Amino acid sequence: MSVPSVGQDCPDFELPESDGQFVSKASLKGRPFVLYFYPKDDTSGCTTEAIEFTALIEDFAALGVEVFGVSPDSVSKHCRFRDKHGLKVGLLADEEKTLLQAFGVWVEKSMYGRKYLGVERTTALIDREGKVAKVWKKVKAGGHAKEVLDAAKAMKDSGA
Repeated sequence: MSVPSVGQDCPDFELPESDGQFVSKASLKGRPFVLYFYPKDDTSGCTTEAIEFTALIEDFAALGVEVFGVSPDSVSKHCRFRDKHGLKVGLLADEEKTLLQAFGVWVEKSMYGRKYLGVERTTALIDREGKVAKVWKKVKAGGHAKEVLDAAKAMKDSGA
């Protein structure tokens, strides 16, 4: 699968959150939301990204936009990550990699000549209709949350 394009439906999903609740596309119906896909809890880039989204969470909330980080880590790892850094974003556990694959972000990567499968850092802003409003591929963590907030503001201003 490839990353959905702007205007396409967000793939259906239902994943456990770090608070033990399940979050699904259906449960978010009528509300815009952010899915930011990241490789691994408690690594430097992933921590930076999560802390930056947390710092802006009230700004997202003021726009009516929920923010969720998605990785293949378990709920218990998400809980430790959330508690260690005081994170306020929802963290969804995709251990089966269903949403990661549906979004086309579970890809072959290479480090020091070794090939492996992993998450390509990607973010999607989903509008209240459940359609992809904007996608950021191969994200650099630092400063990214502000870009997403700006796009969410622009989306709200346009009435989407």
